[in-house]
Amino acid sequence: MTRIPLTEPVLAAIDVGTNAVRLELARRLSNGSLESLHSERDPVRPGEGVFRTGAIPREVADRLLSTLRRYGALCRRYHADVRAVATSALREAKNRDDIVRRARDEAGLRLEVISGMEEARLTTLGVLRGKPPSARSLCVDIGGGSTEVAAATGENPTSMWSVALGAVRLTELFGTARGVSGKQLKLIRGFAAEALTESLPARIARAPRSALGSSGTINAVVAFAAAEGTAHATARQITQAVEELAEMSPAQLRKRFDPQRAEIICAGAIILESVVHHLGLETVTAVQRGLRDGILVDLVRRIDSPADDHSLAEAALLIGRRFQFDEAHSAQVTRLALQLFDDLAPLHRLPASSRPLLEVASVLHDIGNSVSYTRHHRHTYYLIQNSEIPGLRDRERELVARIARYHRRSPPDASHSGMDGLQPAEVRLVRKLATLLRLADSLDRSHRQTVLRLQARLLPSAVVVKLRAKQPVDLELWDAGHEAALFRRVFGRKLIVQVERVSQRPLRRGVRVIPRLAARVAVDRRWS
Repeated sequence: MTRIPLTEPVLAAIDVGTNAVRLELARRLSNGSLESLHSERDPVRPGEGVFRTGAIPREVADRLLSTLRRYGALCRRYHADVRAVATSALREAKNRDDIVRRARDEAGLRLEVISGMEEARLTTLGVLRGKPPSARSLCVDIGGGSTEVAAATGENPTSMWSVALGAVRLTELFGTARGVSGKQLKLIRGFAAEALTESLPARIARAPRSALGSSGTINAVVAFAAAEGTAHATARQITQAVEELAEMSPAQLRKRFDPQRAEIICAGAIILESVVHHLGLETVTAVQRGLRDGILVDLVRRIDSPADDHSLAEAALLIGRRFQFDEAHSAQVTRLALQLFDDLAPLHRLPASSRPLLEVASVLHDIGNSVSYTRHHRHTYYLIQNSEIPGLRDRERELVARIARYHRRSPPDASHSGMDGLQPAEVRLVRKLATLLRLADSLDRSHRQTVLRLQARLLPSAVVVKLRAKQPVDLELWDAGHEAALFRRVFGRKLIVQVERVSQRPLRRGVRVIPRLAARVAVDRRWS
């Protein structure tokens, strides 16, 4: 296939939803804006039967893979940087791993099954791109299998919720593809109201009374309900639309909507009505942007600031505080670990995109103490693995959990059972980052933040780590000594730690050198 030469980088977003599969190819221009190059939507209905049987049927999977093969070829033609995500249908499918494998082998795509919270975050990024920093918004997205709600300030979500309530899901559960009786309408309204009550607060602090609706379902319902020439519908208009849609026959619905949308439109309208009533909204405005746009925005952000984006660290801090972690120790270990990462870049040769993984793992490495100090590294792994960390893909969260799990006890050797399921490149990444985290953690073993400054320098056969300390660091050096053997196995260099102690009394140049302590790590054969 002919490759298309383009001077500006091309980004690709693939959204495997419950009702359709979508592709968006865009070129990133020098001014930071995105120019659409190609867009496709294929109503292959990946979620067909999932909510009744728990699995995607073979014929549906084949339809999906045929579409993904075409999308993959287009992405390669444009040399695109691709992110392909799948939402609620694959989240709940028992055979999701098989489909992910087929996408990799047959289409050359790494298909990422994202959580509902990540779906909410990405959708919000797409809807709110360009919003003023102080603007407050409320975003609602109704998909085939789930509904996402997010409150946001400026372009970024501040609170997010995902509810297992979708148009395809309700249509299959209540069998309404051929029409909705009065009794079914009452049952579905009650079911939706109960699901929202269990998962969504009745009021969202400081959120506006008007929501932005981003899905195809919301666009169709609002267009049906709204006054002619407007793009917003009031709560009363949406309720009236539900009543009218429930009374229409399948033939009448197909005349008004495309056939596949017609089957699920009534269920989608009921969900929107329930969200409006539950949150006390006055109006819903339909917008054309959504998940695909958010994927593109996220790709741009990762390109522009892979190492300087503080949102991940802030999200990790919120999680740490939830588990009442030692924040001062966490901040110190994170600072030291990132300094080691930066200074030793020529040695570890890891991409800049791995730095945020080390940062989050360092912030959260001790949260397992909230369960029990004994084996707290394992508790940390479980807590990170099951936490929502906005900005991290599911696979990245798994890597962060592994890095944090190896901050103590068993070394991150490739043969250890904790490395099961990782690709060779991922094993190397976890080993290197966990080793840096272990060394950083050892340098605050007393939890007193005695190290003021760290600088690492490469020698032909060694790494020299110079510390500037405000108090004696005997405990830190003793513990760092225990990490020297692992450091040498992973990086092939001997570890030498040197200490400059900031004196409490004015001395010449304000420091005095303690060569005896510096030598301990370097020469003791048990450690090196």
